[in-house]
Amino acid sequence: MALINEHFLKLQKNYLFADIAKKVNAFKATHPKADVISLGIGDVTQPLCPAVIEAMHKAVDDMAHKDTFHGYGPEQGYLWLREAIVKNDFLPRGVHLDPDEIFVNDGAKSDTGNIGELVRWDNSMAVTDPIYPVYVDSNVMNGRSGYFENGHWSNVTYMPCTEDNNFVPVIPDHRVDMIYLCYPNNPTGMVITREELRKWVNYAIHNDSIIFYDAAYEAFIRDENIPHSIYEIRGARKVAIEFHSYSKTAGFTGVRCGYTVVPKELTAATMDGNRLPLNPFWLRRQSTKFNGTSYISQRAAEAIYTPEGKRQTQATINYYMENARIMHEALSQLGFKVYGGTDAPYLWVKTPGNTPSWQFFEELLYGAQIVCTPGVGFGPSGEGFVRLTSFGDRANCIEAMERIRKWMNK
Repeated sequence: MALINEHFLKLQKNYLFADIAKKVNAFKATHPKADVISLGIGDVTQPLCPAVIEAMHKAVDDMAHKDTFHGYGPEQGYLWLREAIVKNDFLPRGVHLDPDEIFVNDGAKSDTGNIGELVRWDNSMAVTDPIYPVYVDSNVMNGRSGYFENGHWSNVTYMPCTEDNNFVPVIPDHRVDMIYLCYPNNPTGMVITREELRKWVNYAIHNDSIIFYDAAYEAFIRDENIPHSIYEIRGARKVAIEFHSYSKTAGFTGVRCGYTVVPKELTAATMDGNRLPLNPFWLRRQSTKFNGTSYISQRAAEAIYTPEGKRQTQATINYYMENARIMHEALSQLGFKVYGGTDAPYLWVKTPGNTPSWQFFEELLYGAQIVCTPGVGFGPSGEGFVRLTSFGDRANCIEAMERIRKWMNK
């Protein structure tokens, strides 16, 4: 008989955001007239910019004519997009990449969940805590995480990011094979300095580790001293894979496009000690399991790098960051401790009186008809916090702050 992959049985009952949706739907069913404002799930609200829309229209027209029709594209992505990525995202920061080191995908979530296939199932791993759930859950599915007990997975090294350490994770005092880092961070909205990132690169070089670096929110960085890519650090090409997404940068949550960087210098060892580059193995994996991102989506992504696309995309990013400023200011005035929201679209808010995260979620939903994301859903160190996103409509953000003010003053 066919046997199930029993590692799936170890997963928590629902994905975090499915649990949130279930609770919100239950509230709406019993309060059908309630006007719920969501500051929880990080979906965008502003439309695609005109340059992107124009490129997509042209790409659709291309598909209508035999001479310009496109079927299966390169699994790695069209060369014209990969060249645009290298030219615009990396060269201005002094990072030199080959287009063959770029792998266009359907968004960072897929590749961050699949990248663990490149290394053995019994590799050790470390994650910052709190953390984006996909990193851990995808490793649970392949048996790497061990068993779940007291809020922790037995084979995962947790690196707490708390108020006490200013949300800067402490480097492990032992070696680990795989390290997941996300900066600007989801969920805390905090960033990492060049000096701190250099420590991680040095650790990985010294311990022969691989860093999986999620830079999905780098476009929101305001501080010119904060690195946008791990490859700005000398030696990182030998130890790091980096993930990027257009989902939040350009509103592509429904279009689906991003990319992963696998440098040719990055190697891993076989059991007999041979060193092999991982770039061709990721290409082999993608060629087997992925048919490539659609031509229309890639033309849309290419348009982001035009002068018009850059200006229009930045305007949307500025819109969301102004939302973050408004929310940060209002919540701080109400007495909340608020972190993030300066170089990232996420605000990490401490619950009053150490109220448990899920309890505060319920209180905010029923008291002010506002949806947040419970911090404990991102890991044990997230308890006592909630995440708010700035991706909402401006009027809704302002209204939400007014509702919280009235709720707090009852």
